[in-house]
Amino acid sequence: MRIEIVPCLADNYAYLVVTASGEAVVVDPSEAQPVIAALEATGLSLVGIWLTHHHHDHVGGIEQLVQTYPRLSVVAGEYDAQHGRIPCQTRSIAEDEPLWLGSRRARVLTVPGHTLGAIAYLIEGALFSGDTLFSAGCGRLFEGTPQQMQHSLSKLRTLDGATLLYPGHEYAAKNLAFASELEPENAAIAARRAEVTALRAEHKPSVPTSLADEWEINPFLRWDEPTVIARARALGAPSDDAVDVFAAVRTARNGF
Repeated sequence: MRIEIVPCLADNYAYLVVTASGEAVVVDPSEAQPVIAALEATGLSLVGIWLTHHHHDHVGGIEQLVQTYPRLSVVAGEYDAQHGRIPCQTRSIAEDEPLWLGSRRARVLTVPGHTLGAIAYLIEGALFSGDTLFSAGCGRLFEGTPQQMQHSLSKLRTLDGATLLYPGHEYAAKNLAFASELEPENAAIAARRAEVTALRAEHKPSVPTSLADEWEINPFLRWDEPTVIARARALGAPSDDAVDVFAAVRTARNGF
C-alpha cells in the first residue's frame, strides 16, 4: 500500500490510498480535477471515496468524481448519512465496522467534536484524521463540545506512536507558532517548526508526521503535561481536568 498526497484548494489535502494492484480510494476530495489529474498521471483505478466529515472543503469533488468514474463506493459515517450531508453517499459506516481496500482492512473511528459526524480512518499504520487532528493542532469545535473533542483526541492519542498522521489541511506552520507561544521552552516544537519552515519554503507538504512526534509538539494531545496545564490555568482553565485544560487551550487558539 502507498499513499499519494493530492493538494487541493488553498491548503487542503486529498489522499489516494493505493493497493499493489493499482486500485485506489480517495480520502476527502475537496475538488475533483486535481484527483483526476493524479489518477491519470499514475494510471490508477479509482474504486471508492472515503469521507471524514461533511464540510464542503472535504466533499466538494464527489459529484464530479462519481460522474467521471461510475459505480464508485462513497463511504461516510452514520451521523452524516442520517442527516443527508454527504453527496452521493452509498455506504454508512459505524466505528470498527469492517471496511476493506483490496485485502487491507481499515479501522473506522468515530471522532465527534469538529463536527458531530466526524470519523477517521486507520489503515496499515496510516491515520486519515480529516479536521479532527492536525500536525500540532486540532479542528475548531463547530458542532461538538470540548468533552467530545477531548475524548476523540484521547482515542487517537492511544494509537501506536509509529502511526503516520495524514490530516485534512496544511496548517502546521501556524499551529506550531501557537504551540511555541504556549510552550516556549519545548525543544521539540522549535525543531519541528524549523523543519516545517524548510519544507514549506520548497512547497513540500509538512505531512505525514508520526503520532510519537505529535505527542511531543501538539498542545491538544498534551493536556496532562505540567507545562500545558500551567499555561491553561493562566488562560482561565478552572481546574487541571483534561477537558478544562483542552478547552482553555482551544479557546486561546481560536483567537491566535
